[in-house]
Amino acid sequence: MDSVSQYIVDTRTGFARVMSKMHPDIKIRHLVATWPEDAERGAVTQFCQRHKVSRAWFYKIRAAAAAVGTIKAMETASTKPATSPAKVDTSLAELALATRESLKSLGYDYGPLSVAAKLRRQGVQPPSRATLARIFTRAGVVVPEPRKKPRSAYQRFVYPEPNGCWQIDSTEWLLAGGAKVAIFQLIDDHSRLALALASLVADAETSEAAIRVVRIAIDRHGVPQKFLSDNGAAFNPTRRGRTGALVEYLKTLGVVPITGKPYKPTTQGKNERFHRTLHTYLNRHPQAATIAELQAHVDVFDTYYNTEREHQALPPGTTPTEAWNATATAPPPEPPTPETRKPTPRQSVQRKVGRQGEVTVIGMHFYIGTNHAREQIHVLYDDETIMFFDARGTEIISHPRPPKGTVYIGLNGPGKQPSTKS
Repeated sequence: MDSVSQYIVDTRTGFARVMSKMHPDIKIRHLVATWPEDAERGAVTQFCQRHKVSRAWFYKIRAAAAAVGTIKAMETASTKPATSPAKVDTSLAELALATRESLKSLGYDYGPLSVAAKLRRQGVQPPSRATLARIFTRAGVVVPEPRKKPRSAYQRFVYPEPNGCWQIDSTEWLLAGGAKVAIFQLIDDHSRLALALASLVADAETSEAAIRVVRIAIDRHGVPQKFLSDNGAAFNPTRRGRTGALVEYLKTLGVVPITGKPYKPTTQGKNERFHRTLHTYLNRHPQAATIAELQAHVDVFDTYYNTEREHQALPPGTTPTEAWNATATAPPPEPPTPETRKPTPRQSVQRKVGRQGEVTVIGMHFYIGTNHAREQIHVLYDDETIMFFDARGTEIISHPRPPKGTVYIGLNGPGKQPSTKS
């Protein structure tokens, strides 16, 4: 402690004990306001350096103490501005809250950006996103999440043109009677467009339904260059060692089918987010009793999603339809011709025959015969032929590769043509 501080403590012991419980700024103000006139030369400089205050501030407090007294000089003035020209009008804040509640009741997104978009399309200039967030927080309708990862922390990949890549996935839903159905959702990667009401409600997640929704979208928007899906049997079972009807259909158009890695759902993150938005909407409406009724709900949602909802992944103030129209679509791919189509190379796999004499290859069940039950056999196949060999390399049987969709092949004796049951 310097000599001046020691002097103050020694002469005002009782008051110093009270000061020890005060805020540090008040203590410093008191020391400055009661600064002795006979302080040593250089004491002011040492005091300011020790307490990290400026000499200008020191002499400002000294002047205040001389003008209005020690007590007044120790008071801190309010930093609240005299006026707030940027403060949101009460009526606008109430309109923002009412708009938020309306969007929520209809099952639509109701965050600050969605509310701002709705106000803008009603002809009202909205406050900023941050201001709307503060309005909602003060009203108690949201709970701040300061530890939540900001959007700027995510790296987003987007194809540069519409039709550069489409993404498909399905989500399960329950009808009022308890029956499970599948809702196929198909979106354009660039614009996030739900491809012209191409969300389809079907009995189940089947390749037939997937092809149907893709054909609807192609008729309305043209052929995409790439097509992303998961590894489901209805979409692209290539990673499971077999082909699929949707994949074959896309290949005939020249489309490149691609899939995400197994157990990596973030690859289809845009679809997953689309599912969540649809679920929120459907949960706010009476449960549909039939597929047709549910399809009507989904069509209404798609229209709103495409034409009114400003997507947060797009440029500010842009809906998926506006994003689609803002950029020319990618050129359609060239369909393969018989001359350019390369034959599939012959593939080889090992299989163990079941105890009933059956073996499964390329998604089909073949009856080899109980005399080969539990044997390890060797299978060779290509686009035209499939051949079975025993462990010694002796051919068991060969025959033309069955057509797609065949489930069970029964061999009617050695060397005879198989009978098919699809």
